[in-house]
Amino acid sequence: MVLELHQLTLRYERLRKRSPRAERSLLVSLSEIGQQLPVVVIEEAPSFILIDGYKRVRALRRLARDTVRATSWQVAEAEALLLERSLRRGSEDALEQAWLLAELQERYQWSLEELARRFERSKSWVSGRLALLQALPLSIQDQIRAGTLSAHAAMKYLVPLARVNAAAAQALATAFTALKPTSRQVGALYSGWQSGTERTRELIVQSPQIYLQAQATRETPPPSATQRFLQDLGALGGIARRAHRVLEGRLLAQLHESELQEVSAAFARANGEVQRLVQRFEVEIRPC
Repeated sequence: MVLELHQLTLRYERLRKRSPRAERSLLVSLSEIGQQLPVVVIEEAPSFILIDGYKRVRALRRLARDTVRATSWQVAEAEALLLERSLRRGSEDALEQAWLLAELQERYQWSLEELARRFERSKSWVSGRLALLQALPLSIQDQIRAGTLSAHAAMKYLVPLARVNAAAAQALATAFTALKPTSRQVGALYSGWQSGTERTRELIVQSPQIYLQAQATRETPPPSATQRFLQDLGALGGIARRAHRVLEGRLLAQLHESELQEVSAAFARANGEVQRLVQRFEVEIRPC
């Protein structure tokens, strides 16, 4: 079926996080080849509730389109949400699971037992997911939904901080808004915050990019001559072991005459270099 965009009710848009990169790619695809997959709706006269296809609808609106191809599921609203989730299983993260659990709990008054049964999980799993929402301030969740902060980074770094100091977690997340950091950058900023002085924390909040640049340009002392020599010996030993395994596999017996001559010449050169190294080592290690 073809629906007018104004007929759609975007009731569950807040249950999905956005990916600016993926949405840009989808925008280009829709512009060049048009809509390939229908969105999924259920009818709630006189409109239709959008179950799946929020990125496609946003992209169509940005392209000033008025209609969308859709398929209608003839199931109850809650069942449609659970079915859509089962189709996406493996691609959702813990926060998206938590948002859906909270929505079902609030809208349908489902108990922990019912949620656990419907999700085929334990009550402790459900409680753990819902606890993520209790720990993270709404402003941080909104950043995740908007795609300016990765859910992985938020769960790994900001959830533990928020449980101890919600204001600090919120201050850090606010500093990320313009930066749009990677998970690795969030980890570096979190580590700096945890171990830093008040002055360092002020710098991280006010100018996170400057802090990251300072960390990146911090001079790392070059390895000593001894360290370099040990690294070289380790590499040499590893190469010798790998080459030995190749010979054990009867490589030479499989070579043509020209290939065998080439390998033999290369081996002679390598053996000469190793022998020079052994002789020099023996000279240097002798007591004066």
